[in-house]
Amino acid sequence: MELLSELIFYCFVVLTIGSAVVVVFHPRVMYSAFALLFTFFGVGVLYLYLAADFLAASQLLIYVGGILILIIFGVFLTSSIMSLEILQETHQRFIALIPIALGGIVLLSVILSTPWTTTATTEAVPTTKLLGRLLLTRYLVPFELASLLLLAALVGAMRLARYFRTEE
Repeated sequence: MELLSELIFYCFVVLTIGSAVVVVFHPRVMYSAFALLFTFFGVGVLYLYLAADFLAASQLLIYVGGILILIIFGVFLTSSIMSLEILQETHQRFIALIPIALGGIVLLSVILSTPWTTTATTEAVPTTKLLGRLLLTRYLVPFELASLLLLAALVGAMRLARYFRTEE
């Protein structure tokens, strides 16, 4: 049973990384959007393996159910994008490898120098009840401030979209 669970875990790791590579490197936007669906779904399943049920449900509801559908509808509803020639100039690809390599070295050194102490548990504790209680008691004001900030960003994005729509 342990071997099967580990095999399923690694299958979802490969699915997540593979679809993320397709998102980044595929030249067609629609294929990248559908690959993003599998990336988000794989991340949600990996959250379940970490016993983070709230994060997994949030990942599936918010990202797969909301943001990805908006991206796909945006691509479908933008009919004039088919007639445009969009040039993707990536001449600095090799120059970008320098900060990527430096960041990778820093991350690898942190991973190797961190004492990873783990304790084996047989029972996963659900986090949803504890998070809900904390968000509605101790962290109510920051939670509401974050929701107001997101609302202001949404209204600002709608205002900008209306402004640029009338410019045409």
